[in-house]
Amino acid sequence: MSRREPVRLRRPRHRLERRALGWWSVQALVVVLPPVAVLALLTALISPARMWLGLSLAVVAAAGLAYLLVMPAWRYRVHRWEATEDVVYAVSGWFWQRARIAPVARIQTVDTASGPIQRLFGLAALVVTTASAAGPVRIQGLDRRVAAELAECLAARAQAIPGDGQ
Repeated sequence: MSRREPVRLRRPRHRLERRALGWWSVQALVVVLPPVAVLALLTALISPARMWLGLSLAVVAAAGLAYLLVMPAWRYRVHRWEATEDVVYAVSGWFWQRARIAPVARIQTVDTASGPIQRLFGLAALVVTTASAAGPVRIQGLDRRVAAELAECLAARAQAIPGDGQ
């Protein structure tokens, strides 16, 4: 009786579109700027609490700047994807990284989605839905054309394979 070698996952081959760095940076600005602006305004207007508000402003601005400078590059380094004849594979996350693999035969729907900021950068997300309780496989930060072509290709493959997708 021979022993089978355990299957080892490798990292998916493809990185996201480099423009995702700009998209994530704009998202970070949308999160960071409002509290910094409010604290700056309050610091300027409320003189009795100026020292404490100024200190709060400095802490929030420093944390926001660190987030803005680190997060996009970190996410770009982690997020990867791949679609083969048999599976769709995506790795995402920041601190907690998540690898999702969906067999093509289990695909129920394939969609693309893009918000207003993604569209400014020419990006889209691919959303591959299966019957999994873990939810869909999402690949965000793809070039809009690549996402559309990949959606079409995966839908055709899923239709051609007997399984949950039919």
